[in-house]
Amino acid sequence: MIEVNNLHKSFVSKKNTVRALDGLSFTAKDGEITGILGPNGAGKTTCLRTLYGLLRADQGEARIDGIKVTQEPIKARKRLGIFPDKFGLYERLTAYEQIDYFASIHGMKGIEKQTAIEQILTDLDMHALAHRKTVGFSQGQRMKVTLAQALVHQPKNFVLDEPTRGLDVMSTRILRAHLAKFKAKGHCILFSSHVMQEVAALCDRVIIVANGKMAAQGTPQELCELAGETHLEEAFVKLIGSDEGVAA
Repeated sequence: MIEVNNLHKSFVSKKNTVRALDGLSFTAKDGEITGILGPNGAGKTTCLRTLYGLLRADQGEARIDGIKVTQEPIKARKRLGIFPDKFGLYERLTAYEQIDYFASIHGMKGIEKQTAIEQILTDLDMHALAHRKTVGFSQGQRMKVTLAQALVHQPKNFVLDEPTRGLDVMSTRILRAHLAKFKAKGHCILFSSHVMQEVAALCDRVIIVANGKMAAQGTPQELCELAGETHLEEAFVKLIGSDEGVAA
């Protein structure tokens, strides 16, 4: 489970102060897919970077399975799989070597590491790719390697930042299928997206963020009912009170 409690974060420059988070709070539960929606500059990425431990909040706290990110960052990070929005790979390495490297970063060794790598190759149907160098991989193949890197240490929680950006239709379908499978295994999945159809189709619960705080939360259907709309995009626009930053 991922908990965000009263997060505040401001960025100060010589010219002005930007308040990225202004008391944001929410919970993403195990066995569910929770989506974060918000216009550009709403605070979504700042929130996720606070979960990763890349940023430190000015006030409030984030917890991963009850572990405070600021107090025990390494322990919290081991329970978190991070799927970035860009699939950067070491192209001279094979897919197996890439995954092995990330397993080692998480402290895995010997038989434990080998077993974990074999398991994730099976889960993602990657055995045919495993011993090929990643140079020249398609976007979908690169996505699979990145996903394997994030999951090889078998984290209970999984965070994705705009995971389907740049993917073709088939790669997007593959990723969605894998997310549904991991959800069924009881994992907590949290992701940000601008794709309304994707959020409506995948998410059990949606957090709408505007101006660094929660504007609304609920199932896609509950949000539509709250706004008096039939489609999530129209509900989103009404609930944030603006049509700026909307992307479909």
